Amino acid sequence: MKKRILLFLTAAFIGQWGMAQQIKFSEYNLKNGLHVILHEDHSTPIVAVTVLYHVGSKNEQVGRTGMAHFFEHLLFEGSDNIGRGEYAKYVENAGGGLNANTSQDRTFYYDLLPSNQLELGLWLESERMMHAKVEKDGIETQREVVKEEKRQRYDNQPYGNLFPETLKRAYKNNTYAWAPIGSLDDLNAAKDQDFVDFYHTYYVPNNAVLSIAGDFNPEQIKKLIDSYFGEIPRGKDIARPTFKEEPKGEVRDVIKVKDQLPLLVQAYRIPAQGTGEFYAVDMLNTLLSNGESSRLNKSIVDEQELAMYCGAFTFNLEDPGLTLAFAMANMGVETNNLETAINAEVDKLKTTPITDGEYQKLRNQIESDFISRNSSMAGIAESLANYYTYYGETNLINTEIDRYMKVTKEDMMKAAQKYYTPENRVTIYFEHDPSLLKQ
Repeated sequence: MKKRILLFLTAAFIGQWGMAQQIKFSEYNLKNGLHVILHEDHSTPIVAVTVLYHVGSKNEQVGRTGMAHFFEHLLFEGSDNIGRGEYAKYVENAGGGLNANTSQDRTFYYDLLPSNQLELGLWLESERMMHAKVEKDGIETQREVVKEEKRQRYDNQPYGNLFPETLKRAYKNNTYAWAPIGSLDDLNAAKDQDFVDFYHTYYVPNNAVLSIAGDFNPEQIKKLIDSYFGEIPRGKDIARPTFKEEPKGEVRDVIKVKDQLPLLVQAYRIPAQGTGEFYAVDMLNTLLSNGESSRLNKSIVDEQELAMYCGAFTFNLEDPGLTLAFAMANMGVETNNLETAINAEVDKLKTTPITDGEYQKLRNQIESDFISRNSSMAGIAESLANYYTYYGETNLINTEIDRYMKVTKEDMMKAAQKYYTPENRVTIYFEHDPSLLKQ
């Protein structure tokens, strides 16, 4: 009874919180095509100045992979007016923080600053857009930085090649076939002019969103934006890659690794983010894998004791993406037995509606996650930029949750029947090879 009351109170609280959360914003375009989004919030004296460039690893070519991620690093090298290595110091000396990240679909930069340093953030981002140093010294420096990142995040991590190897098998016809880290061979082979061309193609105002959230004067900020960004030349129109349908039929493979315990990966191709069926699939993945009480964890880890750990992710992409589930087998457990058990849990989604309790808990989780993403100025600025870039509908920051809440238990079952099928799946066994330990 206590658990039921707690669940009810949690649902009521989150529901009221969600209904109260309306993020106000204004947006407009500069003549050069830069889209500007402003969210004014005076609750704390901070401001997030962010720029999203609509370029990710999807925009790269075979033989020149890793370029977008490389530029995530390279554009901190400095500019015509900022010395090498000085970019971060400007922000840190002002009491702020900064970072960037790259996905398959976009690259995102942010500066989080005291609000009296707003103009500094605008200057820094305008310098990045117009005057970045794309030259030999910086290129060679960042080649070494990216090599070290690849060693730390992929080569020297347990099962570090899980993601790249899965993408390679899931996408035969599309440029989602490689991870944003790309190939170091490709980066080493790239000429200086390749980097210059990539910069002038994609890091232009008509391929960017300037999203600012925090404590600012709206009239003053518009004048500053026009001053810093208005004269940056528009770039050429950008040709977007066209997504091609992937061939049907399960892809199966065995990959030998140094890691001691077997690992099973299963990935299913899913609809692009924002499409009607995407929300049902995303909720299914949450049901399967989110937290200790998720179905996979309860069944495979706790009850059957077949795996040390189960997890899953939804790769919500601009074009059709993936759900990726993985399980690390317990000592002595055969990978095929682990696969059979996981498939049984997936098959239940196709034949048996989830319970009312699971459904309500799932809705609460989705709503809580939705609110958490927009709990900081940087998070709000990023969400606003994402919604505009991917959907052309910025107000989804307030309304996308309604799309999730409209998903019924029957919708979820239909989505499982359609997408969680063997012919739509990639299955990989990562198995220990002792000879690799000697290399």
